[in-house]
Amino acid sequence: MRPTPLKTLAALTLAAGFGGFAASALREGLEAPANAQPPAPAAAVPAMASMPPAVDGTPMPSLAPMLEHVTPAVVSVHTKQRVRIRNPFADDPMFRRLFPNVPQERINQSLGSGVIVDAAKGLVLTNHHVIEGADEVSVTLSDGRTFPATFVGSDPDTDVALMRIQADKLVALPLANSDQLRVGDFVVAVGNPFGFSQTVTSGIVSAVGRSGLPGLGFQNFIQTDASINPGNSGGALVNLRGELVGINTATFNPQGSRAGDIGLGFAIPANLAGNVMRQLSTTGEVRRGTLGMDTQTVDEQLAKGLGLDAPRGAVVTRVYAGSGAAAAGLRVGDVVLAANGQRMDNREALHNFEGLQAVGSTVDLDVRRGGKPVAIKATLREQPRSYEGSALDPRLAGATFTELPERLRQSGLDGVLVSAVSRGSRAAQNGLQKDDVVLAATSGEFGDLGGFRASFAQAPQQLVLRILRGNARGDLQMQ
Repeated sequence: MRPTPLKTLAALTLAAGFGGFAASALREGLEAPANAQPPAPAAAVPAMASMPPAVDGTPMPSLAPMLEHVTPAVVSVHTKQRVRIRNPFADDPMFRRLFPNVPQERINQSLGSGVIVDAAKGLVLTNHHVIEGADEVSVTLSDGRTFPATFVGSDPDTDVALMRIQADKLVALPLANSDQLRVGDFVVAVGNPFGFSQTVTSGIVSAVGRSGLPGLGFQNFIQTDASINPGNSGGALVNLRGELVGINTATFNPQGSRAGDIGLGFAIPANLAGNVMRQLSTTGEVRRGTLGMDTQTVDEQLAKGLGLDAPRGAVVTRVYAGSGAAAAGLRVGDVVLAANGQRMDNREALHNFEGLQAVGSTVDLDVRRGGKPVAIKATLREQPRSYEGSALDPRLAGATFTELPERLRQSGLDGVLVSAVSRGSRAAQNGLQKDDVVLAATSGEFGDLGGFRASFAQAPQQLVLRILRGNARGDLQMQ
């Protein structure tokens, strides 16, 4: 949406209103009777004036000095994506001869924000969704210079992406320790909302550790009432020292994000973004830890059977052999109520917590076993990123299975994703396609990639997969 027509209309309306005011005032002055009294002293006439530089000797507070160092590090991110136009007549030679200039593709363009975090290396942090699917990405600095950006890596499950530009005289923002943020701390958001470059808004931290937003991957958001709108994505959330405390990523409005900000904005904490950035800059990918177990949310019926006072927590339903959970002594029937002091009210909360931990990290679990409290210390092991179908079952040969994207899991799905299917393979002949979501199988129950692998401990006599393809569900018999 371009602001120019609205600005022009507003300016014309203002001019018209001012013209009417001036004419009325002039007419009233001409028609008013002469006044024999002397005019009032000038001091008695109210005057429009700017804010004083000081009140009672105390300088007025301003964010301007801090922002002079911050805004040069916040950039505009422009993306272009070539999208092929599906024309039903494009394969007709006669149609192509009669209409040779019919476009075969269109260019989709979008605008977001980014933050320079390493001036020497030219590293720029932004959101994954800002550059997702882009064929070309360019970065415009606050001084107007524009440079092509090179993709370094991205992590869709935390919505963090890293780019590199080749430029001199760059300014970078230092990363703050976002774990020290408190509700009520003042913060400032800088970005390009609705295409307006270098826009600054301020507010406070409304909440920390926010999760439970559907479709947004692993979540540990900073919530703020500083205005965040479309175009702010990937921009900076800074503290009053000008340090980066978060990457602006989302806003909530019941009428949709294009409806504008209502004071519910969310940012990825700098500690999480920094951890993802370091992994992307060294290996190009993100490794995650896992406990290696399946859980189920405790409902009222389970709570009574497990001797719990309230229906909350995640009950362990399966422990994988060789996992961190198995090494720590976790058992089926254990109920996890907290991890590292954070409440775990359901299985989703525990899954989200696991996804934010690094490989090899140790977590303290508050567990109820037989109704009694047990403290367990577990070390997270690396989560597998994919499995080849042939390693699971010969009938799946040619297919590659990966963990379900977290945005789909947050929307309520469980299962695994078919990330690739080789042409002519056994899996392809059985009807399996790339981007299918496997929801269930006759091999056994599973909720994620680890569970899918474990379900094939004994090969089923008949292998049927329940598939979600687009919005349609169906069963595929694998032979």
